[in-house]
Amino acid sequence: MIRKILFIAAAIACPLVAQSEGPPTKVGIIHIQNALLGTKEGQKAAQDLQAKFEPTSKKLQSMRDEINRLQAELSKGSNTMGEERRRELARQIDQKTRELNRATEDAQDAFQQEQQKILQRLGQKMMAVIGKYSREHGYAVILDVSNPQSPVLYAANGVDITQDIIKLYDEEAEKAAVSSASPSSTGSGTSGQGTTAAAAKP
Repeated sequence: MIRKILFIAAAIACPLVAQSEGPPTKVGIIHIQNALLGTKEGQKAAQDLQAKFEPTSKKLQSMRDEINRLQAELSKGSNTMGEERRRELARQIDQKTRELNRATEDAQDAFQQEQQKILQRLGQKMMAVIGKYSREHGYAVILDVSNPQSPVLYAANGVDITQDIIKLYDEEAEKAAVSSASPSSTGSGTSGQGTTAAAAKP
């Protein structure tokens, strides 16, 4: 299921036109799929998504195993078991197969909805990082080569900014985490005294 993240990520495709004070002249390429999953936040999101749907995957596999067991029993005893038992096994196989198909479709729909939420959140941050990088380095256009519809037929290795974007994304995320933690740590002395005083009351 995680692989689907790679293909759906192409919906966040460039090109992105940079805005800068001077006329930008450089053209770059990025593999947006690799960039999204190459960041620490992207890797954690993928792991969390996989962990969330692991119980569902195990349940679906258990249903498949049961169908395979019934099919093996039907095949093995086709020449020895009675007609009634064969019909009963065939009925069970058909019923359980329909249940598996419905459960699989439901799981895929739920998985895709979660994917879209993650990609929207990560994609917005990623585009902001690409925009900042482009302005600071004078890029006029960034093309996403992970998109099969990309018009890029050839690009020199030097114009690929994927790794630079991953690095910058992680740096920006770390700065944001430190910034959000600073106010609470700054006021910890006052709040801590209040908590201690409150705890001392009977």
